Amino acid sequence: MSAAQDGGPATLPCVLITSCDPGFKEGDLVKQILGVSILPEPAQQQGAVCWYPWTINNKYYTADVSLCVVPSTFQMTGDIAKAVQAFIIYFDSRESGGLSGVLPWLPVVEELAPEILILVCDHVLDSGVSRHQAQQWCLSHTFELVELNPEDLPDEDDDFPESTGVKRIVQALNANVWSTVEMKEEHSQGIGLMSSLVASRNNNRHASQESHSPRPPAEGASGNKAEERTEMAANAEPGNNILDPTIDVDIQELASLTTGDADVENFERLFTKLKEMKDKASSLPHEERKVHAEKVAKAFWMAIGGDQDEIEGLSSGEDS
Repeated sequence: MSAAQDGGPATLPCVLITSCDPGFKEGDLVKQILGVSILPEPAQQQGAVCWYPWTINNKYYTADVSLCVVPSTFQMTGDIAKAVQAFIIYFDSRESGGLSGVLPWLPVVEELAPEILILVCDHVLDSGVSRHQAQQWCLSHTFELVELNPEDLPDEDDDFPESTGVKRIVQALNANVWSTVEMKEEHSQGIGLMSSLVASRNNNRHASQESHSPRPPAEGASGNKAEERTEMAANAEPGNNILDPTIDVDIQELASLTTGDADVENFERLFTKLKEMKDKASSLPHEERKVHAEKVAKAFWMAIGGDQDEIEGLSSGEDS
């Protein structure tokens, strides 16, 4: 039985959505996330607080969550606080003091410590809140800045383009480890890390008073698995995987993070490492990026024990 069947949307993990811009209604962001033109009726409502059910359905898993609209801190309740796993706040970037409207929420955010914190505006403005100001604020408070309609779009020629607008918001929500996640059978083996993280998160959120005993290794797991996969990578077509030594270290760390202990810290380090590698690649000349990306992808595939046959023919053309 799903959480929705158990006790309604209010019992699901939620994305708290609020706006400190009187001219922007939270429902507009809900519509964009849901991908609809007309705001549906809330599945549950308590005063000004509304819950909109949303099923995240991607290649790897499904998860039932609620998009919970909470107009101000005065509408916060204990039940909402327990369910919050992501926090999104819209501010008015046209006003130089637009970020001050976020301040009342900061004590709430610090207490709840949601996994995802996103600061949203239409677009930054030098005459209001500039990009530099918004980014510095986000760095100070560990938020991610998302512009719904950015004036400066990513370079179309970039081999590692960044998502923008509501697409980036949905992407971030898809990357979260929701407590209601249900892995899809065809991908259950490839992302056992996600399942373990969900279990870890549930323990941390709902049983923090209990001491945690070490998780037993999976049936048939070997302590030398990472070493075996590293050796496989080292023996696989060395001529096609010649990389800078620092990149090779990064790949082995990625492989270790993917196959090692599954915990929240490991998961966060995995994404941090991917971001670091992307930044390194962005410094390469344009014509070298595609070849570099291909080599990294192949080397990582082999490092985690992937089948060489499955990546045959995936070439930028340099080998053909």
